[in-house]
Amino acid sequence: MKIEMLSTGDEVLQGDIADTNAAWCGQALSDMGLSFSRRQTVADNLDDIVDAMAQAAKRSDWVLVNGGLGPTSDDLSAEAAARLLGTELELNQDWLAKLQAWYQAQDTPMPSSNLKQAMLPKGATLVDNPIGTACGFIIEYAGAQLIFTPGVPSEFKQMLQQQWFPLLAKQQPQAQGEVKRFYTFGLSESSLSDRLDGFALPEGARLGYRSARPSIEVKVFYPRPEAQFTALIDSLREHLAEHVFSEDQSDWALHLQQLMIAQNKKLVLAESCTGGMLASELVAVAGSSAYVERGFVTYSNQAKQQSIGVPESLLAEYGAVSIQTSQAMAEGALRHSEADIALSITGIAGPGGGSEEKPVGTVCFSLADGKQCFSQQLQMFNRSRSVVRIMSTAVAMDMLRRYLTGLPVMGDYQHLKRVVSKM
Repeated sequence: MKIEMLSTGDEVLQGDIADTNAAWCGQALSDMGLSFSRRQTVADNLDDIVDAMAQAAKRSDWVLVNGGLGPTSDDLSAEAAARLLGTELELNQDWLAKLQAWYQAQDTPMPSSNLKQAMLPKGATLVDNPIGTACGFIIEYAGAQLIFTPGVPSEFKQMLQQQWFPLLAKQQPQAQGEVKRFYTFGLSESSLSDRLDGFALPEGARLGYRSARPSIEVKVFYPRPEAQFTALIDSLREHLAEHVFSEDQSDWALHLQQLMIAQNKKLVLAESCTGGMLASELVAVAGSSAYVERGFVTYSNQAKQQSIGVPESLLAEYGAVSIQTSQAMAEGALRHSEADIALSITGIAGPGGGSEEKPVGTVCFSLADGKQCFSQQLQMFNRSRSVVRIMSTAVAMDMLRRYLTGLPVMGDYQHLKRVVSKM
C-alpha cells in the first residue's frame, strides 16, 4: 500500500511551525507495519495545493492531507479538494448541527466564519472530529483515497487513531505485526548498532533505532507472538541489560512514578544547575503528588545554606560544585522534608563559570536514603548549556531508577566521564 502525506501551510513550509504531525504519523504507521512512500509540504496557494494532490493521488493508494481546514481565508483544503474533483462545496448539515450544538454548550454565539468548516466537497465522506470544530473528510480521485485532517495535533492524532488507522488495518491486515520497545540510556546509537547488528533475527523480524535525547529507543518488529520471537526479545533484553531504562514505556517520569508508588516511597529534590528541570519532568505526569514530596531549587550558595542547611564551611572548602556539596544537599533535603529518598544535582552548565579544575559540564549528583548516600561527579564534554541541564536531569532519573530496581546506582555512560564517585 502506497501512502503519501501532504502538509499544507505557509507557516509549516517556512519553518515557523515544526511539522510534528508528520513525524508522529510516520512513527505510528511504522508501528502498524506501514510507511509513507513520500511526504511533501505545500504553501497556502490554491493552484499549488490542487496540483500536489493530483500528482500524489496518481502515485498512491492513500493521500493524507493535513491542515487548511480552519475558518480563515488561507484555509484552502476543502476548496482545493472540490476543484480537484470538478465539483462544488456544499453545506454538510450534520456537521453544521454539531458545530451549533458545540457553541451552544459553550454558551457562545457561533462566529459566522465557522460556517466555512461545514462546507465540504459534494459527495465527500464526513470524518468526525470529537474535540474540535474542523471535521475531516474523504474523497476519491484517480483511484486513490484522500483523507483531509485538521492541523491541530491533538485533533489530528485522535482522528487518525480512531478512524483512519482502523481503515488501513482493514484494507491491509497482513501489514499488522507486533513491536517491542526498549528505551535505553548510557549507550550511543553506534554502540547499540555494534552490539545488535550481528544479532540473528528470525525470518520476518527486524530491528529499528530512534534517538530522542536522552533516550535511544531500540525496537524489534515481528509478525506474530510465537516462541521464536519471545526468545528473541528475551535475548535482546539480556544484551541491553542495565542500560534499559524501561520497556514499552517511553515516559521516564511515569515509569519512575510507578516504581516509587509500588514501593511506597516519597522523594525530595535539591537542584542547582538544573533549576527545577528535574522536578518539572517528574510532576508533568498526573498523580506525581503521590510520591514527589517537595523540591528545593537552591541556585545560590546562600540558598543552599538557608533552605537545606549546607554548611558554609563546606562550601568554602570544596565549592558549590563538588561531591561534598551534592551529598550535603541531598542529606539536607531529607532533613527538611518527610521524604524517604533525596536526589541532588549541582554543576556548571555554562557557557561561563568553568575553570581548569572544574570545566563547564562538570556536574555532581547524590542520592540519599537516610542510611547511605551515593554520589558521583561527571564531566560532560563539549555540551551546550541546554544539553548539560537535560543530560543532568536524565542522569539523576537514571540513578533513581537504578536504586529502585536494585542495580548499581552509578551506571556506565558513554560520552560522560566519571571523575569521582563515593558511597
